[in-house]
Amino acid sequence: MDTIDQKLIKLLQEDGRMTISDLSKHLSLSRPSIYERLFRLQEKGIIERYTAVISPKEVGRDTLLFIQMSELKTSPQEFEQFIKDDEDILECHRMTGYVSHFLKAAVGGMEGIQMLVDRLIPYGNVNTSIVLRSAVKYRNITPLKK
Repeated sequence: MDTIDQKLIKLLQEDGRMTISDLSKHLSLSRPSIYERLFRLQEKGIIERYTAVISPKEVGRDTLLFIQMSELKTSPQEFEQFIKDDEDILECHRMTGYVSHFLKAAVGGMEGIQMLVDRLIPYGNVNTSIVLRSAVKYRNITPLKK
């Protein structure tokens, strides 16, 4: 990935709706060149998908929390399949150490937390932490410098 590709992915992370023409102007490249670079970045798996960032609060999910799961009562695969089907779970990561899974969830208030915890209890020990404030909500990903 050269510096132009790096600038291209930076622009797309800042505004995923930027048109090919706009990208072409910002990078001083032809539109076919931009198309080719985007295609190559997608083929390499660097660009996984295009999406919109939605405000959880504005869609009724005003409570963000992190959940640590430990001492699972089922196989990790069974637990992960259950999690994939739960719309309150935004992220699920299998971990090393005592905590087997680290989850990020967005729910509607305390009642939403209670309902989610009730669904998780049969799978293992549940430890929740409510997010008070996020100093970094999202950060664009840049390649490691060599």
